[in-house]
Amino acid sequence: MNEAKQDKATGWWGRLSAGLRRTSSAIGGAISDLVSKRRLDATTIEDLEEILIRADLGVATAARIAAALRESRHDKAITPEEVKGILAAEVEKVLAPVAEPLAIAGAKPFVILVAGVNGSGKTTTIGKLAAKYRAEGRSVFLAAGDTFRAAAIDQLKIWGGRTGARVIAREPGADSAALAFEALSAAREAGADVLLIDTAGRLQNKAALMGELEKVVRVLRKIDPQAPHAVLLVLDATVGQNALSQVEEFSKTAGVTGLAMTKLDGTARGGILVAIAEKYRLPVHFIGVGEGIDDLEPFQARDFARAIAGLES
Repeated sequence: MNEAKQDKATGWWGRLSAGLRRTSSAIGGAISDLVSKRRLDATTIEDLEEILIRADLGVATAARIAAALRESRHDKAITPEEVKGILAAEVEKVLAPVAEPLAIAGAKPFVILVAGVNGSGKTTTIGKLAAKYRAEGRSVFLAAGDTFRAAAIDQLKIWGGRTGARVIAREPGADSAALAFEALSAAREAGADVLLIDTAGRLQNKAALMGELEKVVRVLRKIDPQAPHAVLLVLDATVGQNALSQVEEFSKTAGVTGLAMTKLDGTARGGILVAIAEKYRLPVHFIGVGEGIDDLEPFQARDFARAIAGLES
């Protein structure tokens, strides 16, 4: 690894471990309190399982970790670091199969439909992805398809200016499917590499929102029967268990192909990503731990598992 790559990797690990500190502190503190007081008997393991469920790792994952502890160290003295090591290993087993990069290949433009509820960090994620793809030398179009929020349209225009991506936008209230059609037509004509389409996220009116998403997909397929080539669902880690129902709703309507999880630095409930991976087995492409342009990175199972357990990289 050359120095620049090493610095970047070290910098990301620092941001990731700092971003997950609230989660790892909640889990690690409870483990330390429990394990330091008694041997790893059946009651201690049950209490540890409860701690992991409360940390939103999910019942299945918590049970698997408890089983691993019973099998390896039952009725013996164990240190908090050893428990964290087992926790990290079991979490990595859940996450490794879903840690997949989002491959931009096979279509030009490669169309990424970005979905998620308002406030999930959807538009910011689009901006950060545009910056990444532009840094790789790709030509990028952005479609301001969240036409119900003037702020979302303005935000996307700002990202377009920052990154050199071309933005297709209309006045607030414009038809989002028509805008998506226009954006894909323009991106094709320009020979663009990537088209990122923002969408509305008004979950308080689920039927209208989901109908609108279905219409956007239908309209895109009039131009390219394979579009969108990826449907990226952006989830806000701070909502905890509600993220599970969002995956369910959007998968039914938009055919979600992968996930990005944001705001992991704002919560002690970062374990929800493990529960989602366990239940839905959808690829996790990106995670975000801050507002900076470099705070969205491809998901790495081992790094996440060790950070959530409060271990060194």
